[in-house]
Amino acid sequence: MDSIIVRGGHRLNGTVATSGSKNAALPVLFASLLADGEHRFDNVPYLRDIHSTQELLGSLGAHSRREGDTLVVQVGAPEAHVADYEMVRKMRASILCLGPLLARYGEARVSLPGGCAIGSRPIDLHIETMRKLGAEVSSDGGYVVARAQRLEGADILFEKVTVGGTENALMAASLARGTTVIENAAKEPEVVDLACYLRAMGAKISGEGSSVITVEGVDELHPAHHRVVPDRIEAGTLLLAGAITGGHVTVSDCVPHHLQSLVDKLRDAGFRIDMGEDSITVQGTDGWEAVDIATMPYPGFPTDLQAQFMALMTQARGTAVITEHIFENRFMHVQELARLGADITPMTQVAVVRGGRRKLGGAPVMATDLRASACLVLAGLVAEGETHISRIYHLDRGYEHLEEKLAGLGADIERAH
Repeated sequence: MDSIIVRGGHRLNGTVATSGSKNAALPVLFASLLADGEHRFDNVPYLRDIHSTQELLGSLGAHSRREGDTLVVQVGAPEAHVADYEMVRKMRASILCLGPLLARYGEARVSLPGGCAIGSRPIDLHIETMRKLGAEVSSDGGYVVARAQRLEGADILFEKVTVGGTENALMAASLARGTTVIENAAKEPEVVDLACYLRAMGAKISGEGSSVITVEGVDELHPAHHRVVPDRIEAGTLLLAGAITGGHVTVSDCVPHHLQSLVDKLRDAGFRIDMGEDSITVQGTDGWEAVDIATMPYPGFPTDLQAQFMALMTQARGTAVITEHIFENRFMHVQELARLGADITPMTQVAVVRGGRRKLGGAPVMATDLRASACLVLAGLVAEGETHISRIYHLDRGYEHLEEKLAGLGADIERAH
């Protein structure tokens, strides 16, 4: 099994490009199920989750091929409207085929999904959404089974903000009869990107990026050509890599305002940040101040950058309080940071990070989930000696060639097979 070896102590310098967004690519790929024909997606990263999605789509009659960073999906009628357990167990985003299958074919049988073990992340809101749109939904042997002659537009009010639930609602409502109003909708850039693609397919959607989205259902959609938005989480991770090493790093090919919450916190900590039209530069400093963060739905601080920011705070002056509001089990990286010498006290939703008391020292550590993997890589960049990170298959689910990008900035990092 592959692992990553990091030898710390090198300042990162230079320019590094952001890849396409995993969290934006997955929903638009599933949206292709809404229309037969050839769909084209540019800026699609090479990731384990993308490959898993291609396999699942192939089992549903949508076969894909690579042309560089373009993914071409040829959609045809599936033999069955079943998302099998062996396909779905690999990643949680597989639940996003529920809305398209139900809206297009009037039935869907989708296995309960897998993915990172960072919390319960129930799919109740997805199921309730389909019921509000007129479907009969039940469970059978670990599968969600949904049926409807044709979905009907409805008013959907989410009890709490849900990115995946909003995306499933958007896709299902696009082919529903009548008007659907989604309230307390997720505002994430990935949701906006999906709405843009659905509109290119002929959907009538307005209000994306706000808390209220309106969808006027249409009778049919058609294939389209779309460029996936840059990955704001990868861009933020690379920015934090430059910051934690006291380097001077420009992250290009990104959307700077997507990272405003991170930029604000880095500036509060004492870093100089310059924002260009499609780039962000972090200017290193020999010392920075501890800053509290609390994860929130967009445009708040992203939960997917919490672990990486915690690594930065282990080297800060003072004490930082990190509050996790999104997932109830997203501090599993704390015990691994402690193996490197970090002084952190975790509670259920709060972690207290006492920065700068000890230098981190290299040690064998284990990645527990996708973002924890990146956190440990960042910690390894400043740890004395060698940090050996195992179970990096998590990393490969969401970062395209991260070790190569960091090596290009001057990190001493390699993959061991």
